[in-house]
Amino acid sequence: MPDFVNRLTQYLQNRGLKQTFESLTSDASTREYFRIKWEGGSAVACVYPESFVAGEQSFLDVTGLFRSNGLPVSEIYDFDEQLGIIVQEDLGNTILRDVLAEADEETRDVLFDRAIALIARVQKATAAAYDSGSIASRLKFDSEKLLWELDFFTEHYFGTFKKSGLLSSRRDALRSEFVDLSRNLESRARVLCHRDFHAANLMIDGQGVLRIIDHQDARIGSTAYDLVSLLLDRVTIPPTAEWLAGKRRFFIAERAEIGLERLDEADFSYEFRLQTIQRCLKAVGTFSFQSVNRGKTYFIPFIAPMFQIVLRATENLDRFPVLRDLLSEETEA
Repeated sequence: MPDFVNRLTQYLQNRGLKQTFESLTSDASTREYFRIKWEGGSAVACVYPESFVAGEQSFLDVTGLFRSNGLPVSEIYDFDEQLGIIVQEDLGNTILRDVLAEADEETRDVLFDRAIALIARVQKATAAAYDSGSIASRLKFDSEKLLWELDFFTEHYFGTFKKSGLLSSRRDALRSEFVDLSRNLESRARVLCHRDFHAANLMIDGQGVLRIIDHQDARIGSTAYDLVSLLLDRVTIPPTAEWLAGKRRFFIAERAEIGLERLDEADFSYEFRLQTIQRCLKAVGTFSFQSVNRGKTYFIPFIAPMFQIVLRATENLDRFPVLRDLLSEETEA
């Protein structure tokens, strides 16, 4: 098991820094985060499971891409390749998800709109990602990646979580639908995506600015990917169709406002629903795996709402009958 604390202690000693630090809570990450003393203030040290090569390190690469395009990510202060540590700006403790949980409806709406505007700005950096040769431009939500995530869902929801599995005939029919879904989404993968753009990966700093974190897995994907992630990740009550439609229209307008191609509303709604199915099932696979194998049972309450959301999307699209029947059974159980 990686010795995170010993390596951080070694780093602090090497840099002549105070060997005091505070462990920060991580979610499903393989990395560990610590708040350390830094130049009269504080910084956050991210300790990776192993050493890295700076030129191949995705967090360093994507941070450089985002910052050069005016996106509000943390500044990198220092890194140590051998010890596997990156020291970055301390953005504080205010996570958007926590603020949304306590906010009134009007404030929530404003905060969601601010986050949606950031998604449009990330997509505007697509050309820059290709021009700079960023790691993010060389990764894509292709059918192989999307299908792997859907297979992960099948394995870990029905197998790991429910411990029941599926009959081979039904499993094969479901996978055939997943192949179709993945190919559809690959054909729409054309913009830069954060990949995990939800309210737990957005922070509000001391100046009230919305800041993006956990962006190292950025890649090319569908125009709807990050919006689906923001609006539908880890909800306990599925949002109304009217609210989602309003947020889609706001996103379309924000893209146009900053000079991006204006999306057709009907076509984007179709893409949004396709991506909803894939992204939400991917999330259920993660929730299932994490709750059983890593004891993170706080993920379990999000599974049923995810299924309700996916079921509604399949009904609106009038596609994927095998998946629709399976979800109907799961939601009625």
